[in-house]
Amino acid sequence: MNNRPKDPKTARNKNVLVVGGSGSGKTRFFIKPNLMQCESKTYPVSFVVTDPKGSLVGEVGHLLRRNNYRIKVFNTINFKKSMHYNPFAYIHSEKDILKLVNTLICNTKGDGKSGDDFWVKAETLLYCALIGYIHYEAPENEQNFATLIELVNAMEVREDDETFENPVDIAFKELAKEKPNHFAVRQYAKYKLAAGKTAKSINISCGARLAPFDIQELREITMYDELELDTLGDKIYKSPDADKDDFQKTALFLIMSDTDSTFNFLISMIYSQLFNLLCEKADDKYGGRLPVHVRCLIDEAANIGQIPNLEKLVATIRSREISACLVLQAQSQLKALYKDNADTIIGNMDSRLFLGGSEPTTLKELNQSLGKETIDTVRPDRALSKVV
Repeated sequence: MNNRPKDPKTARNKNVLVVGGSGSGKTRFFIKPNLMQCESKTYPVSFVVTDPKGSLVGEVGHLLRRNNYRIKVFNTINFKKSMHYNPFAYIHSEKDILKLVNTLICNTKGDGKSGDDFWVKAETLLYCALIGYIHYEAPENEQNFATLIELVNAMEVREDDETFENPVDIAFKELAKEKPNHFAVRQYAKYKLAAGKTAKSINISCGARLAPFDIQELREITMYDELELDTLGDKIYKSPDADKDDFQKTALFLIMSDTDSTFNFLISMIYSQLFNLLCEKADDKYGGRLPVHVRCLIDEAANIGQIPNLEKLVATIRSREISACLVLQAQSQLKALYKDNADTIIGNMDSRLFLGGSEPTTLKELNQSLGKETIDTVRPDRALSKVV
């Protein structure tokens, strides 16, 4: 796991692309063996694992715990068996608000066409304004999606009365008097440029996008945070007087349904925030490298939704002691999700593992990558022949 070995020939990045059809053994022969290696004493490793069926945590969880791993589970199949995850807990600046909104929109756009661009940008303005208000002005226990839903529901618009002010308008008006340059105020002012009928349509679009949060269980699970994503690469100390650092190893299991993608956008939000948080922490606190390597084993990578800027992340996370292993059924899945950026993502995977499959695009690209080669063979009579 050493990213800087003495021999430069072995200095490969730890990103892996695994391709294999259904039943080819992606979980059995790749995910599980990697988890069961746990870590070495010299190079401690934390794991973030996508668990499509919810079986991995039961099969390897006890082994990891015996090796001093702390286990965290986020379960989108059965919320009652899940730890809490609040994306608002990782907002520390205005740019974090924009990243959260971008991730939310990328993974809840459904089958929207390019003609919907205006409504997406208008929604972005409103989300930034409301989340900015919640982050900077609301008490800590109210900084969650439940409060965001309440604000959207309170935004009544009357088409025949442009002077009508709903409770949210009044709240922003009072905030503008105190802090005219507030981030949320500036975003809300742009949203208010829309006429009554347009604003009503924007509110409806926001309500439709946030519809999953009308489910009480989902609002409850995002009420506060227990995953502590920003601590996955940290080290801890045995005692204040200890001479040697002790490493904190974590295994985070992200359980998602392999038949229903309704709540998969939450998994994508976790990965997006995870990469950004750890990269910033590596740069700001640890001089560019996390003390504990964070290995992301992303099973069914095409089904968790789109991770914004993944093509840039896979190129930069290596130096921060983070690696990503994308597990797919076919390479065409990656192209369908990331379009032209799929080739960039594949290009940053130093290792490619093909476990079998019959998808034409995958076979064609593998054939082109392997190319033609001359093989020398020695027969029993010691005659040297060449086979092309």
